[in-house]
Amino acid sequence: MSDDDYVYDDDSGEWMPAAELAAKQAAAGRVEVRDSVGNLLADGDQVTLIKDLDVKGEGQTLRRGTLIKSIRLTGDPQEIDCRFDGIKGLVLRAEFVKKR
Repeated sequence: MSDDDYVYDDDSGEWMPAAELAAKQAAAGRVEVRDSVGNLLADGDQVTLIKDLDVKGEGQTLRRGTLIKSIRLTGDPQEIDCRFDGIKGLVLRAEFVKKR
């Protein structure tokens, strides 16, 4: 199909350009993850903790203001995956971080 072709969208019941429908379908599969103040997070962003957090199973506390580098999105709008010194598989709630 070329970009000039019109295709029928079953969801809206309208005819639309093929490129527009492809963009709409790609956006539907994407999950938006937002931090505590509403900033959009992406893979590789740096975040700062806004609250002291106890790490389960490690007996360690991450203090407020701790910088977490290079986050990864998990597909869940409330969780981010990250790595911190000595802690493997750390998953943080997006409500406890702020984008730097």
